[in-house]
Amino acid sequence: MRIALAFDHAGVPLRDVVIAAVTAGGHAPADLGTWDDYPHAAVAAGRAVTGGQADRAIVVCGSGAGVAVAACKLTGVRAACCHDTYTAAQCVQHDDVNVLCLGARVIGPAVADTLVRAFTAATFSGEERHVRRLAEVAAIEATPTDPPGPPSPDSPGARTP
Repeated sequence: MRIALAFDHAGVPLRDVVIAAVTAGGHAPADLGTWDDYPHAAVAAGRAVTGGQADRAIVVCGSGAGVAVAACKLTGVRAACCHDTYTAAQCVQHDDVNVLCLGARVIGPAVADTLVRAFTAATFSGEERHVRRLAEVAAIEATPTDPPGPPSPDSPGARTP
């Protein structure tokens, strides 16, 4: 798998670990560089995915939150800030996340290595419920203004027993 990598100034301490973990997993890292401001790193990585130059991306800033917010503004990007192994794998398996966001001020090198390996090893399950939910997310993304509120809790499909 081709994995685009981008960092802001605060994410640099994890750069070598992230590249090594991607490579150790048998994937091809594409280091897009480092920016002073996290939105530029997030856009570079997100565009690499949506443009077909990468299958997934990993973006690192100080907290992981900033790059996640910025990356999710791009159509077709599903980014998640993950600081635990379960979420790093589950976000791909259930939500088909294509951009992993990490915080270099939150996690250290050993955890970063584990998270990158979990994210890159995971595959989307394709289960009907997850496909349906992703279609709902895509519909929200396609809405030019804020979408209507959620359905009533009593409407069909609103609750899963």
